[in-house]
Amino acid sequence: MKSVITCDMEGVIETINPEGEKLFGYSKKELVGKKRVSLFSAGEIVIQNVGNWLAQANKKGSYTTKTYFINKNGSKFNAEIKITPTFANGKNNPQTGYCGITVPIEEEVKIPIKFSTIFIKWAFAITRGGFTSASLFPIFALAAYFAGSGDSLFSITSLILCCTGIVFLHVSSNLFNDYYDVKDGTDGANTEYFNAGLNSTVLEGAQLSGGSRAIELGLISLDGTLSLARKMLVFTVFTTFGLVYNSYLVTGSFDNSVNMLLIAIIGGLLGYFYTARPIRLVARRGLGELAIFLTFGPLLTLGALFAISSNTVELFSPEFYKAIYIGIPFGFLTTNILYINQFPDTNSDAKTGKNHLIVTFGKKNARWGYLLILIASFASSLALIQTISSDLSFFNEYFFIVGNIILFVYGLSAFFNLFKNYDKRVLVHSNLKTIYLQIFYGLFIVLALNLFFI
Repeated sequence: MKSVITCDMEGVIETINPEGEKLFGYSKKELVGKKRVSLFSAGEIVIQNVGNWLAQANKKGSYTTKTYFINKNGSKFNAEIKITPTFANGKNNPQTGYCGITVPIEEEVKIPIKFSTIFIKWAFAITRGGFTSASLFPIFALAAYFAGSGDSLFSITSLILCCTGIVFLHVSSNLFNDYYDVKDGTDGANTEYFNAGLNSTVLEGAQLSGGSRAIELGLISLDGTLSLARKMLVFTVFTTFGLVYNSYLVTGSFDNSVNMLLIAIIGGLLGYFYTARPIRLVARRGLGELAIFLTFGPLLTLGALFAISSNTVELFSPEFYKAIYIGIPFGFLTTNILYINQFPDTNSDAKTGKNHLIVTFGKKNARWGYLLILIASFASSLALIQTISSDLSFFNEYFFIVGNIILFVYGLSAFFNLFKNYDKRVLVHSNLKTIYLQIFYGLFIVLALNLFFI
């Protein structure tokens, strides 16, 4: 028996022969255009081996290895697979995907799982921990503002505890979102989600839309996802207790902690009810996007202000408003990550009542929303010159303006691709650029607010 399966660059199955249907136990209708070849492998093997197998096939023209697969009824079978890159009308044209020829073998195949794979599985694949940079950079930016404004304005210990607590809270929200999206059938109905695949060295294999797919890959169960989400929330609470105690030691008062806790509770509830019923903000035509803007922008930097400051911060003081201003560009940039990741998920989201802005306006009309958010991001960033630059000892206005222009142009390149390819798979390059843009801006703003080395 010889299975022959072809897939596109993201692993979406394009063709399968009758022997392949018999071997894996799925019908052609269940697979073609709907499922990815990762369905047939254990999740740990997908993380550890598949990317390298594809890279070797690209490098050598083909790659043959032995592994084991899992058929529809959950049974394992050992096999030899030959992977070959496929091209549009010959090798001189762009690569379109891969062909896998699978032959069952009697030999017992064991694939040792490395510790690094287990770490990646829990830290990135299941929890999407890599995307916590969206939460960390706004905090780093606020710390850079403090550092550029004077000495001993914030507590290093509080900064570390604040970042740790935010990571736990962000991961908890990711897991709750995965749990409710799977439970509501949203992820199960989604066959068009984006995976970075080999399109990105930094984010190779990362899920860009449609959730983590960790449950689908068998990396964790639905109940296990809920349990882990709750554990991360408990870790958040314990870290917060430590942060409150340290803030009291530094300031001699609980005033900052009370305000920080209020903001943290609001942010946590927005993250939880983003997908959780009965509120399910993502289904309420713009409230989900607003929640992301607030949570990853002004609420985050304002909460960090109260959390790390060495002095008691008065409500509605100049520092209060400046913390909000610093968070606004981050809020817009992170909202655009969510926004563009909703394009490939639109059809399945609409079927399951996930009525975000892309569903509301339609993909074609919603393209302009990305541009408006992008413009708002950098307009609010440039406005920082008037609001905070006078507080900073090492601030170079020329550097700040040029950096913003360069990053805005980079963002425009993502928009132009979105404008032309909003309903095509090559849109994935814009999704990646939008993630990179938020990271690049975070690095840039941290430097720009404290150019101490100049």
